[in-house]
Amino acid sequence: MDGKPFVLPDSWIESSIGDVVLKAKQRDPRKTPDDKFQYVDVSSVSNHLFKITGATQTLGSEAPSRARKEIQSNDVLFATVRPTLKRIAVVPDWLDGQIASTGYCVLRTNTEKVDPYYLYFYLITDGFNARMAGLERGANYPAVRDSDVKNTWLPLPPLPEQNKIAHILSTVQRAIEAQERIIQTTTELKKALMQKLFTEGLRNESQKHTEIGPIPESWEVVELVQKTESFQYGTSVKCGYEIDGKSVLRIPNVVGGHVDISDLKFGVPKKNELGKLILQAGDLLFVRTNGVKENAGRCSMFNDELEDCYYASYLIRVRLDQRVLSPAFLSEYSRTEVGTSFLSGRSIRTADGKFNINSGTLKTMLVPVPAIEEQEEISRSLAVIDNKATASQAKKSALQDLFRTLLHELMTAKVRVDAIKLAI
Repeated sequence: MDGKPFVLPDSWIESSIGDVVLKAKQRDPRKTPDDKFQYVDVSSVSNHLFKITGATQTLGSEAPSRARKEIQSNDVLFATVRPTLKRIAVVPDWLDGQIASTGYCVLRTNTEKVDPYYLYFYLITDGFNARMAGLERGANYPAVRDSDVKNTWLPLPPLPEQNKIAHILSTVQRAIEAQERIIQTTTELKKALMQKLFTEGLRNESQKHTEIGPIPESWEVVELVQKTESFQYGTSVKCGYEIDGKSVLRIPNVVGGHVDISDLKFGVPKKNELGKLILQAGDLLFVRTNGVKENAGRCSMFNDELEDCYYASYLIRVRLDQRVLSPAFLSEYSRTEVGTSFLSGRSIRTADGKFNINSGTLKTMLVPVPAIEEQEEISRSLAVIDNKATASQAKKSALQDLFRTLLHELMTAKVRVDAIKLAI
């Protein structure tokens, strides 16, 4: 058993993981070739949700050679292959009696000594993760042994305190999952609404068939160049994280739909670029080169996120005639299936394996153009969904920060459970 990294409260005891778990069985499903079973491979566990996200139904005759460990509900799984990836989960009821890969250490808790969810959360801590990292063997296929896991030091509060710690952390974890479901639902809702709005509009008009598919009768389809003031490549000056010169948006900042300024670099534009390449609210930035074909032509609208801001040469700025074509409307249209496929489908593969579009491709992009008032209404309708998703994403991030803080402080006794008052 390795050494303890912090001083335990008087009511806590020292243990090892091996002292509080029972021996799990092994079973070779190939001995019953006609039986069906659910197989949990190492890839079946999400290392950010810390749960089993899927299992494969398999016949015994088709069982992989690694399918040997029988699992029960409330078993704790820890992937010993590449352990620092944190593939950790508690076995749910629907997988009781099924089979897991030998790439897992199966920890079946003695519930008189340890709450399975307390052990599960302990395995997620940075301290445990650091100890596993120090025990890894193998450069190409790093792994630890089951015995490494079981010999690891485990701080044990009294069982009622373990239950409370597990309950608090589970509550926050469920709140995070709830926000993820909201984000997923709003994403699916927006996709469906975009399909409806860009083919049917808002006026209950009859439709006509065009080069880009069905659209309302009063809409027109034009090449983008007809509604645009300018197309302009960005600066090629060298940029860095030192705050010297102007902020310069790059491909990672154009995430599709909005500008992300969390990873920002700076540079000093050339004299002939000053003013000329500065961004204005409503400018659209298109990615002109990317290693993923579908991302060639990805678009974000600049909305004055930064003052005195420029953009890099791998982006193309499109400045619209906003009297006839709304930037928000075109930005949304560029992310429809038709809009995305138009640009990525016309990208050219280069010698280095990347996919490129150019201003000429953008100029010929076919876009639907309703009356400007309808464009703005459509944009506002889609923005309502975006705002909901953004709020849920912010709440999810705050909950994830809370989870990490509570996980560390509760598991190291820096904060005791009686001092925690959750308001989620």
